[in-house]
Amino acid sequence: MENKKCIYCGSPQYEERRTDYLYSYKGNYLLVPNTPVEICLNCGMVYFDAKVLKEIERRFFAIQKKTEKPDSYVELPQVAFA
Repeated sequence: MENKKCIYCGSPQYEERRTDYLYSYKGNYLLVPNTPVEICLNCGMVYFDAKVLKEIERRFFAIQKKTEKPDSYVELPQVAFA
């Protein structure tokens, strides 16, 4: 994030990293490992590039419409709270 400051704390210091991103829509999920992010080194605020998020959304809906296939499937356990 060149010449930008964190909108939360105002720090100009960022680090590029990769993380797992979980996209959800109407009870359906897409896990996207190795997603690029920028993280504020002062407060930890996470910033995703809009192009990255749009591509994740595009791929999610393509998989839902069965025009693309996911790389793999994972099993997700579910437990109700209370």
